[in-house]
Amino acid sequence: MTRRYFGTDGIRGQSNVFPMTPDLAMRVGIAVGTIFRRGDHRHRVVIGKDTRLSGYMLENALVAGFTAAGLDVFLLGPIPTPAVAMLTRSLRADIGVMISASHNPFADNGIKLFGPDGYKLSDAIELQIEELLDQDIYKQLAPAEEIGRAKRVEGDIYRYIEFVKRTLPRDVTLNGLRVAIDCANGAAYKVAPLALWELGADVVSIGVEPNGTNINLECGSTHPAALQKKVHEVRADIGIALDGDADRVIIVDENGAIIDGDQLMAVIAESWAADQTLKGDGIVATVMSNLGLERFLADKGLNLARTKVGDRYVVEHMRQHNYNVGGEQSGHIVLSDFGTTGDGLVAALQVLSRVKRTGKPVSEICKRFEPVPQLLRNVRFSGGKPLEDAAVKQAIADAESELAKHGRLVIRPSGTEPLIRVMAEGDDRGQIERIVNDLIGVIANVRSAAA
Repeated sequence: MTRRYFGTDGIRGQSNVFPMTPDLAMRVGIAVGTIFRRGDHRHRVVIGKDTRLSGYMLENALVAGFTAAGLDVFLLGPIPTPAVAMLTRSLRADIGVMISASHNPFADNGIKLFGPDGYKLSDAIELQIEELLDQDIYKQLAPAEEIGRAKRVEGDIYRYIEFVKRTLPRDVTLNGLRVAIDCANGAAYKVAPLALWELGADVVSIGVEPNGTNINLECGSTHPAALQKKVHEVRADIGIALDGDADRVIIVDENGAIIDGDQLMAVIAESWAADQTLKGDGIVATVMSNLGLERFLADKGLNLARTKVGDRYVVEHMRQHNYNVGGEQSGHIVLSDFGTTGDGLVAALQVLSRVKRTGKPVSEICKRFEPVPQLLRNVRFSGGKPLEDAAVKQAIADAESELAKHGRLVIRPSGTEPLIRVMAEGDDRGQIERIVNDLIGVIANVRSAAA
């Protein structure tokens, strides 16, 4: 079945433009409520959101849908995505919903769904939802006496704060550390600075004044320049940059250098392996993680399992093969000992615990390997399947043969745009630049010929 609504991370799009309209949000509430209305107990759903202006609109539409389907709704207000996953389990809810478009601009929004176990829904359940959305959904409405209720429970953010604090080892405090944190004017603007302060840090916060339209605007993990400036200005020991829904993190060291998700996974894997708490004899990452990470792990006797791009695929592999560390280069770090989805703040605390225990600066702790040169370029196409063209296939085979054991080639269509993404990495920067440019040329010629 072809997906019409769901992408790699829920439903996402520009607000008030299909599919991200209040009508569809209400229908999603009815459809999801229908599927998860199992048994005779009172069913409940928790709904969190980030700080986008459109969150008010979509929240009310979802409440209408879920209550119409007979579920009681607990509104959490602005809260990180991992908090919604955690509270879904903690409150014994049947479903969890996060209204967010993560690192996207404010005009976009999205609907992420979690099952009662706190994990994102499977492809099979998403297809069930899609089928219901295209039917006469109003046949699924609850009778009048079973319509649900809704109430706001903002105080439950403190459950999440306490949960986050418990992920830091008991023998570690943040006393003596000056921590600069950029909350991207997003979902963590309340919880992240408070959790760090309660753990003992001297906290300097930016990106904590959301107005509905400034989420991710020149701040957060996708725009770390503001945090780099603040780290220098206040002479912070570390900078922590979250994205709009706080499920990803980028670190800035005391010198202002950016530390990406690959380096953070290396830090955590090495630390947990030394403590004998690492499972799976390695970690899980996507095909986009740097070859330098793979080599670093191999030198430590650890493996790197790769998946398709998307944190949901990382989590699925972790669950199937009993890994407890996984993530993406972009900063989605999943630590299954603590949670079911990426959690930027929890990942940052693991790095901070390493800093405190060793007494070494962040620049030394987080520089675990030298990344090999990596180049990613995109080719836009208007139709057809360029990757199935014989000339493109031959060019890819030739490039893979040339790189052999000295590099990697990843070519994939974008999941959200009509783009072909071409990525190559290897020890010789000039070689990978030539390979990528040659492949771009071949794909572009196919595109031009098709037009």
